[in-house]
Amino acid sequence: MRTVKRVAAKLNLGSTLTLVVIVAIWSIPTLGLLITSLRRRSDAEVSPWWDAILNPLGTVWSTDAYQNVLESGMLDALVNTFAVTIPATILPLMIAANAAYAFTFLNFKGKEVVFAFMVGLMVVPLQAALIPVLRGMVWVQGALDIQLTGTYASAWIVHSAFAMPLAIYIIRNYMLTIPTSLIEAARIDGASYYKIFWSLVLPLSMPAIASFAIFQFLWVWNDYLIAFIFVGQKSPVLTYELLKLLGQYGQGWQDVAAGAFVSLIVPLMVFIGLQRYFVRGLTAGSVK
Repeated sequence: MRTVKRVAAKLNLGSTLTLVVIVAIWSIPTLGLLITSLRRRSDAEVSPWWDAILNPLGTVWSTDAYQNVLESGMLDALVNTFAVTIPATILPLMIAANAAYAFTFLNFKGKEVVFAFMVGLMVVPLQAALIPVLRGMVWVQGALDIQLTGTYASAWIVHSAFAMPLAIYIIRNYMLTIPTSLIEAARIDGASYYKIFWSLVLPLSMPAIASFAIFQFLWVWNDYLIAFIFVGQKSPVLTYELLKLLGQYGQGWQDVAAGAFVSLIVPLMVFIGLQRYFVRGLTAGSVK
């Protein structure tokens, strides 16, 4: 009996079972989505999706929903979504990393006041600023003859601007954990601030950068409002394409199930690829 308890304690059996149950419950909607997209529409309309699990051999599986999705322009929407998401993830990270470095290792007047102001901007809801931002872009177009609305660049600017406060906050908290002795040693060796940032601080801050990259990628990938307002219908993203698949009366619900499963594959791959940085980047500096 004692041996069993020791093995259970060593394996953290209780925590492991709890996590398995949570993951199983959390995965139920995704499993139902996949099964619904692979069943015939006539069967999915008259029986729940778990009937296919209970009787997999008696279920007629079909890929018609995926064929309809691919023929409807989902691939073009996928390309448009990448065109919006990748720059809107990289731009705020590049700017925020530089700003976080300045707030952490440089001394200038009003540093704490400016940082507090930046953190305070996190409470500003995106929806409250849509009209002022849109009017500002229209003014820029008229004054400088630069086309912004209806282009990818407008979505990049909006997403980057509203992601900046949180990105600076997370990355700065992580940079606070970097020993100042490393920075001082680099300065003694004659390294400039620019050299210290690119060769020392930035590589050490990759866990925090990767953790925020996951957040930002998911937010932009699943966004509908910004892409619809600032990019428009000429270059529809996945969220807008899913709405079109649904139809006016909801008759395309099975195509939406297939399209939704296609759209979640990429974020899932991003999270799996960067998950080793996720917890480390968020928790580092939390006790500073």
